[in-house]
Amino acid sequence: MADRTRPRLDGRLAIALALVGGLVAVGVAMATGLAPDLLAVIARPVPVLRAVLAGGAIVVGGRLLVAALRRISASFERGTESGVEISDVDLGVMVRGVRLVFLAAAAFAAAGGWIMGEPLPLVIALVIAGVDVVETSFLLLVATRRP
Repeated sequence: MADRTRPRLDGRLAIALALVGGLVAVGVAMATGLAPDLLAVIARPVPVLRAVLAGGAIVVGGRLLVAALRRISASFERGTESGVEISDVDLGVMVRGVRLVFLAAAAFAAAGGWIMGEPLPLVIALVIAGVDVVETSFLLLVATRRP
């Protein structure tokens, strides 16, 4: 049987790509002031599409929140089993879990924007997601440089 393992990105490269993605999200949020009519169209599509977008955002937010809670719980369980507070590996797992909490908040904000048909919550969702990814990427880059 052929080996079907996917090539994995180097950890630092993946973090750097996430950092760039976060900066792009913040940039898009800043640029929305240049085209407010376009953002209004995105926030107010036909009602059926708004319902689908809002429902999808709620489902994604819920899944992100559950995954975050599992990661954070696992980081503490590993730390208490080994007899230390939190090891370096567990710190990375916990930071990624906290990142997922904020991404869930961004998904819920986007859902609120589509439910209300207002563009501001969509911009807030972009800012929450972008700033969170940027800050946790910096934190992970610093944490992985420690010996």
